[in-house]
Amino acid sequence: MKFKKKLLQGALIKRYKRFFVDIKYQNITTTAHCPNTGSMMGLLNKGNSVWFSKSDNPKRKLKYTLEIVEVNKTLVGINTQLTNKIVLEALNKKKIKNLVKFNNIKTEAKFSDKTRFDFLISNNKERCFIEVKNVTLVRNDKIAEFPDAVTSRGTKHLKELITAKKKGYDSYILYLIQREDCKSFKIAEDIDQEYKKAFGEALKNGVKILCYDCKLSNEEIKLNNQINYEQ
Repeated sequence: MKFKKKLLQGALIKRYKRFFVDIKYQNITTTAHCPNTGSMMGLLNKGNSVWFSKSDNPKRKLKYTLEIVEVNKTLVGINTQLTNKIVLEALNKKKIKNLVKFNNIKTEAKFSDKTRFDFLISNNKERCFIEVKNVTLVRNDKIAEFPDAVTSRGTKHLKELITAKKKGYDSYILYLIQREDCKSFKIAEDIDQEYKKAFGEALKNGVKILCYDCKLSNEEIKLNNQINYEQ
């Protein structure tokens, strides 16, 4: 997924009120939108290099959006609004080997009165729901983790994927790791025990797990390599 324009580079000052981040850019403090509701654990050290986009929409209160943070010489994509766009591009280009047999793709697919999944993909014989989660957390060497904060919404999605599986759909949870320095993935049980419990139940009930990392630059973010899940 290519950015509309090459990103601007600055230095992180601070994040506050969840959706605001101050950036030092050309020796001026600039306030940008932070499109990530998680804790962003491990990413928010003052002075970290950051990349951000500029909007041409005159109605926007904040014309800048934080896109990438650099940590330990690794670029990390933090914009969760791009996650599904990256996956959609990968599905269309047949980059996810487990899912190449599906030709029809529907986004924001309704499953029940209370639940929509990120994708419903299908062919003449099978239908498959996919829920996508954005991953940025790394605490131990080369191990990506999710979640970085308690996520009751994420737990609900796992339970609904189990229900979908019982109703005859294939069900996948896809963890998109928006960084390139990880060799494996695991659930951060110490951060959210309920999510870990629901994840275990999902595995037992046939929900399938996919983990992919990303290749990032100031011009694009794209799906890269499949990553192993660590029990």
